[in-house]
Amino acid sequence: MPDGYRRFYLTVAVKFAIAVAFAVLWTGLALWFSLPWIVDLSRDIGAPAAWIIVALVAYLPGYVVALMAMSLILDRQPPRTVNNPTSPLTIIVAARDEESGMAETIRCIGQSDYAGDVTVILADNGSTDATAEVAVRAAAEFGVSLAVAYESRPGKSYALNTALQLVETPYVITVDADTLLHREALRRLISRLESAPAATVAVAGTVLVRNSRTNLLTRMQEWDYFLGIAAVKRMQGMYQATLVAQGAFSVYRTEQMRAIGGWPDAIGEDIVVTWKLLEQGGRVIFEPTAVAFTDAPARVVHFMRQRARWARGMFEGIRSVPPWRQRRRLAGMIAAINLLIPLLDIGYALIWLPGLVLFVFGYPAIVSAWALTVIPMTLVIYGALRHYQRRWVFGPLGLGVRRNLTGYVAFLVLYQVLCSTASIAGYAQFLAGTSRRWK
Repeated sequence: MPDGYRRFYLTVAVKFAIAVAFAVLWTGLALWFSLPWIVDLSRDIGAPAAWIIVALVAYLPGYVVALMAMSLILDRQPPRTVNNPTSPLTIIVAARDEESGMAETIRCIGQSDYAGDVTVILADNGSTDATAEVAVRAAAEFGVSLAVAYESRPGKSYALNTALQLVETPYVITVDADTLLHREALRRLISRLESAPAATVAVAGTVLVRNSRTNLLTRMQEWDYFLGIAAVKRMQGMYQATLVAQGAFSVYRTEQMRAIGGWPDAIGEDIVVTWKLLEQGGRVIFEPTAVAFTDAPARVVHFMRQRARWARGMFEGIRSVPPWRQRRRLAGMIAAINLLIPLLDIGYALIWLPGLVLFVFGYPAIVSAWALTVIPMTLVIYGALRHYQRRWVFGPLGLGVRRNLTGYVAFLVLYQVLCSTASIAGYAQFLAGTSRRWK
């Protein structure tokens, strides 16, 4: 390593302090520039309400976006020191009535370029169709070592834990039944784990949308996965505190998974299990180039249910492991950002959207020229993210970015309102203790 690199090396704690300082400075400047907006709004609804509204639609989103932007600027993922791992691993595919896509999932695993031994365990959660039979036939066709673990109790966590009892390898990977792995995904995921600090207990891969051409909803989700979710995971991963090693595609150290009792009975079982791993002092990181493709919801009702489940899962994670219980202080501070998310959702769904409607009809009190100044900053950030993803993620994998301008514009204008509305429903379901829906 060059001497100059050592001299200017910044620890993740220092990077976080710089990012927070920048976010505070940005928010302070926003407050100063927005004082005329506060004055105008106060004449109509009073000063207290004006300050609350502007905080929810301007200051709080600005702080979070500035924190993420500076974190991404400082992000310098260290090179992998292990490039061709051979450690044996086990992939658990939890499935219920997934016969239509199971063969394709097994085929992609069988065509992986991973040099070590790979065992697949199908965790069949009470399927009533031919899921297991299709998996067995596909495994024989594509040369995959497959075992089937049957679990009749409904719930993904039960199926995963039944399969976990059969795992004999040091690493266990979870893959959703509708998720297809890129040929290099396993190698890159394990390379990152074995190149990471010794305390690293899990690595989240990148999940992208494969059915983006279905309709406008899936086109918008393509950009969310490609830009929004990937950016959040990059930020969290830099601080070694990725808050969701998603069940769709992540690797965990088997010993640590057993030590915490496996996956909990929760809507967001992958969220809660990640927070428990972090609570034990473990580090969870992210590998952008370990790519898998999944089907995103194509109907609005299914999308809203999914995002409500994710929001409810976040609350379950906070309840199970509050940020202040995290052993690593930095992990606790990253987790504490989730406490702001409900406020952001309230601002978007209950204030920004009605304000936007009023703006269109000539009443620019809530959403005014002051609020719309955030749009150029958003375009710059997403433009930089697109460049990064295209060059450093898709480039090495030989992938190309689809042309999807309509979906991109809709993503910028409409998508967050949909997500926030669904999330508020999920929070309400959690607080009311309503029965859980898994699909």
